[in-house]
Amino acid sequence: MSVVKSLVSRCLRTLVRPRMLYGLRRHDGVWLPHTRVSTTSELQGEARLQIEDHVYIGHFNFIDASGGLTIGEGTQITHHVAVLTHSSHVATRLMGRQYWGHPEPVGVQRAATHIGPYCFIGAHSVVMPGSRLGRGVLVRAFSYVDGDFPDHAVIGGQPARVLGDVRDLDAAWIARHPELAPHYCGTGWAPSPSSEP
Repeated sequence: MSVVKSLVSRCLRTLVRPRMLYGLRRHDGVWLPHTRVSTTSELQGEARLQIEDHVYIGHFNFIDASGGLTIGEGTQITHHVAVLTHSSHVATRLMGRQYWGHPEPVGVQRAATHIGPYCFIGAHSVVMPGSRLGRGVLVRAFSYVDGDFPDHAVIGGQPARVLGDVRDLDAAWIARHPELAPHYCGTGWAPSPSSEP
């Protein structure tokens, strides 16, 4: 009996386990052949989602594009991440039971969110409505991102703040592989201002 139970259990796990889907058709009909999205991630408001190719959206993410969301080429959203373009947590506190069913609740935040190309968003992070991440931003795990962050920033914390520059982290890689410099973040390598003499 344990062999049958084990076999059934294994078959069920195979059927329901998270999977990556390769390719995504954007709302405007454009096929993105190199974009990968997990079957366990929720994309809401896809008509307002402007996503480029080579994007990775891992397992168990909530991607809210209802207020307008841009995700640049090559961005990686790991797992258990929430990217938001609206938030009602203030409205529910302000209005209490009056919130539900109200046609225009007070305190709802709605703003377009922008994630630049070649960003990396670490696990268990939240990107709040209206946030803007520049090109190549690295968001550390467990971060609460609210605001604008410049190109190549390493950010983290609750709330997130700039902790460094990814070019300082990547300089050794470029030194070992100079042939990659023209491709860096889609624009080419330039050292960070902090690493220049």
